Amino acid sequence: MTKLTIDGIEVEVPNGTSVLQACEQAGIEVPRFCYHERLSVAGNCRMCLVEVEKAPKPVASCAFPVAEGMVVKTDTPAVRAARRGVMEFLLINHPLDCPICDQGGECDLQDQAFSYGRDGSRFAEAKRAVKDKNLGPLVKTVMTRCIQCTRCVRFSAEIAGLSELGATERGESMEIGTYVEKALSSELSGNLVDICPVGALTNKPYAFVARPWELDRVDGIDVLDATGTNISICSRGGDVLRILPRVNEDVNEEWLADKGRYSVDGLKRRRLDHAWIKREGKLVKAGWQEALVHVAEKIEGVPGDRIGGVVGDLVDAESMLALRDLLVSLGSGNLDCRQDGAAIDASRRDFYTFNTSIAGIDEADAILLIGTNPRREAPVLNARIRKRQLAGGLAVGYIGEAANLTYPVRALGTGLPGLKQLLAGGAFAEVLKKAKKPMIVLGASALVGFDGAALLAAAWKLAADVGALRPDWHGFNLLHQAAGRVGALDLGFVPQAGGKDLVGMLDGGVDVLWLLGADEFDTARIGANTFVIYQGHHGDAGAARADVILPGAAYTEKTGTYVNTEGRVQRSYAAARPPGEAREDWKILRAFSAVAGKPLPYDDLPALQARLEQANPVFAHLGVLPRFGCSDLTGPAGDANALSDAAFADPMPNYYQTDVISRASPTMAECTATYVTPISVAAE
Repeated sequence: MTKLTIDGIEVEVPNGTSVLQACEQAGIEVPRFCYHERLSVAGNCRMCLVEVEKAPKPVASCAFPVAEGMVVKTDTPAVRAARRGVMEFLLINHPLDCPICDQGGECDLQDQAFSYGRDGSRFAEAKRAVKDKNLGPLVKTVMTRCIQCTRCVRFSAEIAGLSELGATERGESMEIGTYVEKALSSELSGNLVDICPVGALTNKPYAFVARPWELDRVDGIDVLDATGTNISICSRGGDVLRILPRVNEDVNEEWLADKGRYSVDGLKRRRLDHAWIKREGKLVKAGWQEALVHVAEKIEGVPGDRIGGVVGDLVDAESMLALRDLLVSLGSGNLDCRQDGAAIDASRRDFYTFNTSIAGIDEADAILLIGTNPRREAPVLNARIRKRQLAGGLAVGYIGEAANLTYPVRALGTGLPGLKQLLAGGAFAEVLKKAKKPMIVLGASALVGFDGAALLAAAWKLAADVGALRPDWHGFNLLHQAAGRVGALDLGFVPQAGGKDLVGMLDGGVDVLWLLGADEFDTARIGANTFVIYQGHHGDAGAARADVILPGAAYTEKTGTYVNTEGRVQRSYAAARPPGEAREDWKILRAFSAVAGKPLPYDDLPALQARLEQANPVFAHLGVLPRFGCSDLTGPAGDANALSDAAFADPMPNYYQTDVISRASPTMAECTATYVTPISVAAE
């Protein structure tokens, strides 16, 4: 530890800390543009100048390490003059377009100009102009505003792992851009907008839509992947206009995947805002009472074993529990949440969660990825793996279709033969055994198919063989794509004793099928005589097959609980009202239960959330994820020796359109047209 004095305050900080970081720990704000705590130090804006005793001139505090006994002054006439000089240079070429700049109200340069700017300029030369760059459909550029802080360059190279941005020329001719004009290909490119301290990079679909002070912000959870990214939902007048990340060090740090950020325009399109009933082969509008009575009449007299329910990937835990309770009251055990048919063993929680935790990636020293492409399935989690890889001492093995994961990997095959070789003692198996904290990451999508149960058992067996399952470390991880999947498994939304799974409910396996936001399976396989109730918020595959449509609320329009891939329980809050006659899903189910004569035992959200805790105690601990090891090595059901020689398919061929919201989004449609191309593997 090092002791120093800052503005008369004595502080003690770890060795190697920069002066700027020490000032922050002392509660003293130092202005900066190029410095960002998650990026390497560039030291090129010079806005963070401070005086250090015995130094001949002011120093850049972001790049100056502390020393024992150092005396720092952050607010002297010399420091203020130096910062004013830097600000004057920064504004020489900066355009006077604050009134029409989308960064207005959130601009670091604007804020610092109030403190250190002059009321005039001593430079009479014409301002330089820089041609705007086309970075694709997501990031808008006005490069004349750029102050060359290089945050975007460092983010692209260090966090996103794709060195697509850089500086060309020198001095006044220097420009930031792509070396060859192309669209940014990272699934994290929207974060460039957040870290840009000026208006050079802004949100292209959001351009000229609203000002920050006009927006109401509500805390939410991104449900377009299973990472559980914490977000702020920004709305005005009942319309959700943009989505931004919130800081959560244990989950997403401060990053957000592009699909979660830019699919916001899909919330307004293809919406279901009225109930519909199919009459003589055509859907006609109906009132709520008419629709619920019609469903009750169709269900009346149907045996419980001929009624089934399937929940989708974006559904909150409250709604899933309400549907489960309703179906159980009707005598049905035909429940399923696995629309893709993945062979997930729900008998133990650590069989289907990311047990190491996302933050635990920082401690791992060897990772094996099996049948997963985390760059597409969980971009923020993939950035965490890259961060750990950059820190050094991490070996990454990869079994799956060739892919550029943004960090070096050891390619161990494209299918199950690679896993069988590791079980027999392959070279990378020895790397895992020698590692202090090895991780096995299995993609949930790889469990789809006849080998699914065997693959799950084999991956668990490998984790046990290499010492990844210990009382102090749990190295077996299942990486999900669906935000609602873990919560559904926690609630037991799987076939009950004697019940049918999704496959058993198709092809006429049930007479009545209730689809709660379920659109990700082949609805053509539903029996022709099966009466289908679709409850959801978008007109997609499920609604097209429905006999009755009950309009629900999207995740931004209701308060709901979601469980991410690591098993962390989090709550999202309503930022807008559902459109038209649409209502929150649990309220629809509660209303129907009364019409059907089977009233559910809760009338408000607190009572339903209390029922959640009763159904599974994990729902009582919001935002908390206890770290735990593995003492019981008994594996999931399945024969680990029954693996075939099948190859893994691409788990997510089109990252930009995976659910009803992103498929309804014009921005995601444009991204699909721009980006969906083959990606080659990065070899170590």
